[in-house]
Amino acid sequence: MSSGPGATSAPAPDPHDSPPASDAPAARPARKSSMFSSLTVRNYRLFFMGQVVSNIGTWMQRIAQDWLVLSLTGSSAAVGITTALQFLPMLLFGLYGGVLVDRLRKRPTLLVTQSSMALTAIALAVLTLTGHVQVWHVYVAAFAVGLATVVDNPARQSFVSELVGPGQLQNAVSLNSANFQSARLVGPAVAGILITGVGTGYAFLFNGLSFIAPLTGLLLMRARELHVVERAPRGKGQLREGVRYVTGRPELIWPIVLVGFVGTFAFNFPVYLSAFADDVFHAGAGAYSMFNTLMAVGSVAGALLAARRGTARLRLLIVAAMAFGALEIVAATTPTLWMFALLMVPLGLFGMTVNVTTNTSIQMSTDPAMRGRVMALYMMIFLGGSPVGAPIVGWITDTYGARVGLAAGGAVAALAAAVIGLILARVGNLRLSVGWHGGHPRVRFVPREQQEALAPAA
Repeated sequence: MSSGPGATSAPAPDPHDSPPASDAPAARPARKSSMFSSLTVRNYRLFFMGQVVSNIGTWMQRIAQDWLVLSLTGSSAAVGITTALQFLPMLLFGLYGGVLVDRLRKRPTLLVTQSSMALTAIALAVLTLTGHVQVWHVYVAAFAVGLATVVDNPARQSFVSELVGPGQLQNAVSLNSANFQSARLVGPAVAGILITGVGTGYAFLFNGLSFIAPLTGLLLMRARELHVVERAPRGKGQLREGVRYVTGRPELIWPIVLVGFVGTFAFNFPVYLSAFADDVFHAGAGAYSMFNTLMAVGSVAGALLAARRGTARLRLLIVAAMAFGALEIVAATTPTLWMFALLMVPLGLFGMTVNVTTNTSIQMSTDPAMRGRVMALYMMIFLGGSPVGAPIVGWITDTYGARVGLAAGGAVAALAAAVIGLILARVGNLRLSVGWHGGHPRVRFVPREQQEALAPAA
């Protein structure tokens, strides 16, 4: 987009009592959930169904926007500039958005932000359908959506806990990701048909109208069934308080740093995939849509697997980020379109595992009164890195080719994951343990005390 009595969200444990950050779960749900258990909550069902429609429109606009800019300019760097402008407000104002979200009621806030994004999409549709669109119009629209996202994103992220409570939070966050990525199966395909058939303007129009669904869902929710979360009062120093809160907790700061590197350099798929479709394989908008669709298949699988897991382990985050970076390097060397396309599936799976694991572990380790600011910082780093990374990878792609650009992004992600994994192991007083289990080799981190106790006497 996407009050009466109710259970309050569980506060995070004190940082001094936290388990070792690198190998312990960030938090455990109150009880084991089935894959779709959070959908039994009426308010969350309304939220979820509204997102189904709106997310399809969002993906249609993403594809249409990237392709329109490439058609108008012929430049991958221009696509990168568009991406940068869309995420620049998050980089500049993301923390202030988090402060606002912690002070405001989430549902009215989302009604305002969702309406503003709908109007922006409709304005871009009118300009495109009347033949008056210029590249600067797309830049302005991207920046306007970015401004709304500064508040909308942390509001949506933190609103989930008010919809389902702490016991269902892991499941709901994973289903939200599955929802968004499932729309990626439909949106790019429909966008490709519209672009080649009637033009990009109708994709923008559909996205604008699609916001009717989440807005209706928000209006139909029962306020008395929301889980009460105390809002932060107005006061000085709340932004600094949020930053200090995160930097003082290794289980929060290091995952955020990792997704900063991944989001800045490895998640710039509008630049990479449009360049591979147009410059490497010369296959046009249809191939670009296919790449996004196949990546969505893997992303949905990754999100559903996350929904089945009962914990969000930082060890899994490190492994998934390293695998994601390595797969990008392999994809950059593939000689044929179909080999490249098939690699989009595991790329989507591991990329979504990084996304969901980080999101869930951060939310479940954060005090509810701080959640807006913490999620804003997380989204500022994850999405706000694009204004820095997109022009850089766009320039590399234009200058040295799409293969070099994609390989460089993957190398940064893999290296960052390896370094931060070692830092988390050191912070958690862990050592690498290599051994055999059930006839198979096993590599893991264990507490130093445990390893020393199991070591044979000299």
